[in-house]
Amino acid sequence: MKLVLASSNPGKLREIRALLSSFAEVVPQQELAISEAEEPHATFLENALAKARHASRAAGLPALADDSGLCVEALGGEPGVHSAYYAGREGSREERDARNNERLLSQVKDRRSAYYACVMVFLHHPDDPRPLVAEGVWRGEIARVPRGSNGFGYDPLFYLRDIGKTAAELAPEHKNRISHRGIALRKLLGLLNDEA
Repeated sequence: MKLVLASSNPGKLREIRALLSSFAEVVPQQELAISEAEEPHATFLENALAKARHASRAAGLPALADDSGLCVEALGGEPGVHSAYYAGREGSREERDARNNERLLSQVKDRRSAYYACVMVFLHHPDDPRPLVAEGVWRGEIARVPRGSNGFGYDPLFYLRDIGKTAAELAPEHKNRISHRGIALRKLLGLLNDEA
């Protein structure tokens, strides 16, 4: 199967391609000159659907999209759907990630419980009336200082107490096995296999 991935995030592309390597040929939307969709919605599900429909319509292919983010309970679920641009839209992805992490550290006080959430959507075509939807949640807490150089986004601050490491200190294969995105994608693959 050939599908378009409705994301321009190189970190997501790496993770999703690794997880889908034996199932599908994943073509990133930027390779097809497809712009990123607007994400104006208040939920991960609505944003993922908007991205998948946009990419599928533009590519004429089945589409896979996820919307994901870090949710800090003491901050009322923030940054949540605003995770990518929590500290503004200016600069490169790496600069935004650094600013987002700085802002998060300035906001979090003693209650550091957090989780990553991912909603993954697959559409057979842009007007698919029955999109396949899967969710993954990965629980952890916010570290006091960033650690590690793997991963992207908030991974240097997402601390896994039972492992004693941040997500950015994990090998990519380990992270893919236990992360919110890995969990959601495995559930989605189960739904796709049930259709076959």
